[in-house]
Amino acid sequence: MTCDCPDFVYRGGKCKHIQATRYYLEIEKDTPQGTVTEKVHLTYTQAWNAYNEAQKAEINLFDDLLKDLVRAIPEPEQTIGRPRLSIHETLFCAIQKVYSRLSSRRAHGLFQNATERGQIEHTPDFNVPSKLFKNPEMTPILHELVSLSALPVAGLENDFSVDSTGFRTTTFSAYNGVKHGQKKEHQWVKAHLCAGVKTNIVAAVAITGSNGGDSPQFGPLVKKTSEGFTINEVSADMAYSSRLNLQLVANEGSKAYIPFKKNATGRSRGSTLWSKMYHYFQLNRDDFMEHYHKRSNIEATNAAIKRKFGETLKSKNPTAQVNELLAKIIAYNLTVVIHEMYENGIHPEFLQLK
Repeated sequence: MTCDCPDFVYRGGKCKHIQATRYYLEIEKDTPQGTVTEKVHLTYTQAWNAYNEAQKAEINLFDDLLKDLVRAIPEPEQTIGRPRLSIHETLFCAIQKVYSRLSSRRAHGLFQNATERGQIEHTPDFNVPSKLFKNPEMTPILHELVSLSALPVAGLENDFSVDSTGFRTTTFSAYNGVKHGQKKEHQWVKAHLCAGVKTNIVAAVAITGSNGGDSPQFGPLVKKTSEGFTINEVSADMAYSSRLNLQLVANEGSKAYIPFKKNATGRSRGSTLWSKMYHYFQLNRDDFMEHYHKRSNIEATNAAIKRKFGETLKSKNPTAQVNELLAKIIAYNLTVVIHEMYENGIHPEFLQLK
């Protein structure tokens, strides 16, 4: 939907007029008694049968998919020392714990159940997931698992959106109440996501501190997404508006739909693409906004991750907070894959990492 009001034109968001229209439409009908105006509520179709079946099967399927996913990680060879815990089993338990939203001790029963079902060979100590999250060597591995967990829907996704959202931690910033009169506040971790607009799968993620800039993460996210997906278009809000970001998307053979700020001009400054898109934005606003508003779907992605797995990170160690958040996104991706198994009939196959 588009609107002519200044709020929509300059900010690009859903203005009050669009919100009101989404609530109802007025339809005029000709009847024998004359023209009658009816208020028709907007509804959106949902594949409820597929949704219901996916939700009922999610818990059992999640563990099976997770087992296959972590086995895509090469097991490091050990030549000396005492036998170490399998990286497959520790990753399985750590991600399963995050999915369950249980404490480490309570989640230990899940590890025992997984052993009985043959999904892991040995039941590790309840503290193993916490130790894994504190290990900085696990961060790149978890990043790869995010990418791998998204690949089963590569045939369904061509359009993507980029945005960021914050996750609260249980640690606090320095308490300066006595000296500066400031209140004790939670610290935040920021997740920058590139997600599909159809399935809401997270194809790539970058994690920064609460003050991490959005625009510098745009290029790496698009580049990482292009390794597993064919990108047709990328949408993002004004925070990502720059000549560099437009060119980065074009370098991948794709097109970026990023609205221009109020003070932007069509001067190329070495970027003919910037000038071209600026005039397209000004002269074909309705068509531009039709593509741009696909980015609204990433707001649903952010909300779904927080609703299903919480917006608070339990870990106190900074490295552990990053790894725990990555585990949340992996768990979320697997739930999306399960839904697509029932709605679109996909057959998940996780590729072996090199």
